[in-house]
Amino acid sequence: MKKRILLTSFDTWLSDQVSNSSDDLLQEVSQVDSIPHDVKFLRLLPVDVMLASSWVIQKISELQPDYIICCGMAASRQRLSVEMGANQGEIFLATGVNLEKLVSGTVATDISSDCGKFVCEGLYYAVLDYLHQYQLTTRCIFVHVPVLNQENLVSILADFLLIIHNLALA
Repeated sequence: MKKRILLTSFDTWLSDQVSNSSDDLLQEVSQVDSIPHDVKFLRLLPVDVMLASSWVIQKISELQPDYIICCGMAASRQRLSVEMGANQGEIFLATGVNLEKLVSGTVATDISSDCGKFVCEGLYYAVLDYLHQYQLTTRCIFVHVPVLNQENLVSILADFLLIIHNLALA
C-alpha cells in the first residue's frame, strides 16, 4: 500500500527574493515521475506561524497522511538539514522519526538541532504538538533547504527523494 506523504513549503518573505528554496525543491520533486508514494503538496505557505500552522493542520485533517515533511529555506546553509525538533519557550518537542536511519545513504544532508527562531520552528512545533495532542500516528519532520543552484541541485534533490523513500519505509 502506498504511503501518503504531505510535503509543505513556504512563500518568500523579503521583497528582493525571487523564490523560496523550499518551494523550489518541491517544484523539482513535483516533476519526478518515479515516486512510488502518494505525495501531496501544500506549497507557498504564508510566512506567518498562525496562518501556516492552520493551513497545514487543516490539510492534515483532510488528507490524513502517514508522514509530513515540512520544508523551509535556510539561505545560510549549504546542505539539507533535518531538524530534530522544535522549541516553544522551555518546551522541546522531538520528531518521532529515527533521523540517523532517515538520512542513511544521503551525501548532502545533516541532522540539525537548530530549527531557527523564525516561522520554520513555529510551524514545526505546531504540527508536532497537534499530532501529539490528538495522538495521531502520523510522523513529521522538518527539512531546511539551502539556496539551490547548478552545483547542488542534483545532490540535494537526490537526498530529498531518498529521505522521502526512507521515511516511507520507517
